[in-house]
Amino acid sequence: MNQDLKNHINESLKKGVRLDGRKKEEYRPIEIKTGVVATAEGSAWVRCGDTEVIAGVKLQVGEPYPDSQDEGTMMVGSELLPLSNPNFESGPPGIDSIEVARVIDRGIREGKAIDTKKLCIRKGELVWTVMIDVMPINHDGNLIDIGGIAALAALKNAKMLEVENDKIVIGKRTDAPLPVEAMPIPVTVLKIGDNLIVDPTDYEEDVLDARLTVSILDDDTLCAMQKGGGASLTTKDINEMVDLAIRKSHEIRKKLKEAL
Repeated sequence: MNQDLKNHINESLKKGVRLDGRKKEEYRPIEIKTGVVATAEGSAWVRCGDTEVIAGVKLQVGEPYPDSQDEGTMMVGSELLPLSNPNFESGPPGIDSIEVARVIDRGIREGKAIDTKKLCIRKGELVWTVMIDVMPINHDGNLIDIGGIAALAALKNAKMLEVENDKIVIGKRTDAPLPVEAMPIPVTVLKIGDNLIVDPTDYEEDVLDARLTVSILDDDTLCAMQKGGGASLTTKDINEMVDLAIRKSHEIRKKLKEAL
């Protein structure tokens, strides 16, 4: 950690302003486009400041899990390529890549974003598997939130495929949407010193004390939380971070609905 940078950021935050001129509770401008990858069943591109992420949805058919014979399955993967940030290395997914995928996955899964029972083709025999890939093409912080928004937009953009003789008909996309029932918005709040901020840049993430990612449904119900960073959080910290996350989720949800 660069202690001089952390001290500089802290001094700036005490004055209510960040190094890029934003307020502590201010997101960078968010842009959302869907249908950006022709070979995917659904896709989205999201830019927030200098962070750009593409998410794609692919569908497969296969056997259900033994404990959920009448439900389809879903999984999220993430790959942090060196082209998006010089701090990333090529090779197998690292701990940061795995964490991004798991936190996004947990929000979508616990928020019941997809009605998995509608992904059942034949109980106990054949179900749909929804695979979501999240990939930054430029990373300047807040990858969990931006990747999560891209994943949700891609899911809403996705169309089902035709199946014949228990196999997908290549290139035959239907007009039926994926059964997306909820939009659990992820909001990450960072604690740096005594300050709470949202939508951190790469520099701000480098000096965080702790962070809390909260996934929030339309009625402000919390469906998932993930804590990161080495510092502990008090009950007061958590309450304030959750309240802030809920407020910001309203802004993001509005932006997402406008784009869809």
